[in-house]
Amino acid sequence: MPINWEAVTAETVQHLQALLRLDTTNPPGNETLAADYLAGVLRAEGFDPVILGATPSRGNLIARLKGDGSAPPLLLYSHTDVVPAEADRWTHPPFAAEIADGYVWGRGAADMKDTVAEQLMVLLLLKREGVPLKRDVIFAATADEEVGGRDGYGVAWLARQHPDLLRAEFGLSEVGGYNMDLGGQSVYMIQVAEKGACWLKARARGRPGHGSLPHDDNAVAHLVRAVNGLLAQGLPYHLPEATAAFLAAAARAAEHTPLGPIFQMLQTPAGAARAFAGPLLGHPLQPFLYAMLHNTATPTGLAAGYKTNVIPSSAEVTLDGRMLPGFDAERFLAELKPVLGEQLEYEILLETPPLEVSSDTPLFDLMAASLKAHDADALVVPYVMAAATDAKYLAPLGVPTYGFAPMQLPPDMRLMEMFHAHDERAPIAGLGWGVRVLYDVVRRYCTETA
Repeated sequence: MPINWEAVTAETVQHLQALLRLDTTNPPGNETLAADYLAGVLRAEGFDPVILGATPSRGNLIARLKGDGSAPPLLLYSHTDVVPAEADRWTHPPFAAEIADGYVWGRGAADMKDTVAEQLMVLLLLKREGVPLKRDVIFAATADEEVGGRDGYGVAWLARQHPDLLRAEFGLSEVGGYNMDLGGQSVYMIQVAEKGACWLKARARGRPGHGSLPHDDNAVAHLVRAVNGLLAQGLPYHLPEATAAFLAAAARAAEHTPLGPIFQMLQTPAGAARAFAGPLLGHPLQPFLYAMLHNTATPTGLAAGYKTNVIPSSAEVTLDGRMLPGFDAERFLAELKPVLGEQLEYEILLETPPLEVSSDTPLFDLMAASLKAHDADALVVPYVMAAATDAKYLAPLGVPTYGFAPMQLPPDMRLMEMFHAHDERAPIAGLGWGVRVLYDVVRRYCTETA
């Protein structure tokens, strides 16, 4: 009997609403709320899920649908924690999971309880349909991603304490499989690389004194000049393999639009400099494209002083540093210091590695084919994501990850701009479409390949 995809969409939305109504804001997390909900759904369908965690409130759920073992497992993983929400700035309450204008609204609707619901639904469908699997399909809904996993309650903890529960040939997780409009061409991006993080503080020193007697050795002034220089100059251009592939494909897709020549320009340092100073200045795609071609260091916090009439002896800036594939913290600092200032003191708060996975695999080909099968006009391209995910904790276990959580977006919606923003939401029709695509990929990969 054919699958009733309208009913599947409705069920997926119900699960998403239930998850959104659970406040798993991190900190403190309380992800066990979501793990318990998922466990209840899975047990009712005959699964035997486990909930594991470093503390009772920071639960990670893992469930496995067994195959015949003739091929290695496939891991579907997602996180259940969310970032804080300023409720008074939202059109609909962030934890009410209201449906309006064709969307489900709520904190986590895009990042990434929508994917939790999609992956859950795929697992349920595989079991209900009795699909003869060659591979185990592992479903993991985990804690602690939104603070970089640094507290060690989520995938980082599981990888240390229970690595065999996660081992797989590939993992599928956030952020990819969604569409972007490039000059009228629908382009679907599959994440094959992600930037590493180098979060740090840079500190300026100076001579303290009375605020009524300004002098030239003011730590605050030193820091302001340094940050202004960084913002004006930025960091050098680089062209990773995945970005080169994206730009080449995007240039072909948009060759008859004003964006076509811009994508061509971005393939060289001089051309990119002209593009960012000219046609891309103020363009909605500018941040996305810039991040794929540069290491970045974004000021996210400033601290100095303790009294209005006292010139402080130090001032510091917090920087969200992001590194392209091929960089580590040492190389990143070697690029940052000449721009921000050799005289500053640097303190690394968090370092995670950049990652890159080949797009020349049967799984990538299958994901691309499925997207095209469900959208005949689609062009599929690999890309580098500017942020980082829990994939960094799985890579040492030999589990490469693709960002593939398919969703079809309305033309005016930019998914990444929903992340951590006010009025986060997921399109209901696009969510249902994504379940269908993901089910197609998982079913075929786990039955047709070995």
